[in-house]
Amino acid sequence: MRFLFITYVLICFLPICNGQSKVFKTNNGKISFVSTAPKEIIKAQSNTLMGVLDPASRNFSFRILMKNFNGFNNPLQKEHFYENYMETDEYPEATFKGKIIEPILEGKKQTIRAKGILTIHGVANEILIDVEVNPIKDGMEFNSKFDLSLEDFNINVPRIVNQKISKTIAVSVEGLLKAEE
Repeated sequence: MRFLFITYVLICFLPICNGQSKVFKTNNGKISFVSTAPKEIIKAQSNTLMGVLDPASRNFSFRILMKNFNGFNNPLQKEHFYENYMETDEYPEATFKGKIIEPILEGKKQTIRAKGILTIHGVANEILIDVEVNPIKDGMEFNSKFDLSLEDFNINVPRIVNQKISKTIAVSVEGLLKAEE
């Protein structure tokens, strides 16, 4: 019985001891969004997405400070984004925490699904997104594109500007997670 228990422990933890215990991190991932409405297109991006991925447990966590978005059409658009819609003084960050559903295959580019809780504007929703990952030497490239509904995150658009702001926002995320031991 003791032999079976020791064998079970070794089998379960061998992958972790075999180099699979690497954790991947980034502090400069890129996130961008586009609102395409009949009377206006709003675009912004940030290169300060922070994240960590543990392939062994398949857990991940990403975070962006909302005031790090830039590239708006004009300063007024940026001010409205920060103050009226995202209310960045009250809700300074957005986070996405969860689990990778499929295992990440070593050395193989693949599309995986990430399921987790996305929190924006103080509202948490479970989402499922496709993410393309490409393991490279000492790291992992990632990218994903998905749409978000403003209504799902209690972001209200006044009727007077509803022709200038889309109810659905296209989001793109990409970056390089570097291995840390």
